[in-house]
Amino acid sequence: MPKTLEVALPSLGDDGDAVSAAVVSMWLVGIGATLRAGDDLLEVNTDKAAFVVPCPADGVLCEMRVRPDDEVRPGDVLAVLEIAD
Repeated sequence: MPKTLEVALPSLGDDGDAVSAAVVSMWLVGIGATLRAGDDLLEVNTDKAAFVVPCPADGVLCEMRVRPDDEVRPGDVLAVLEIAD
């Protein structure tokens, strides 16, 4: 049985200027996409800038937990990857 990995929103911005919330702009990949660590997953916007959230590991995108226009905070689960054992 494949393992899964929850992809959470990382901290955005520098420690002294960290952002507390962002809005999902768009997904850059679809369900079933085979991804490498570092590939772009989705874009989120804050009141100051746009950020691209990278894939944290090699795997296949099996679930999207957020949609465009959803508000997310650092630590919120955005997606689930299926990863090799």
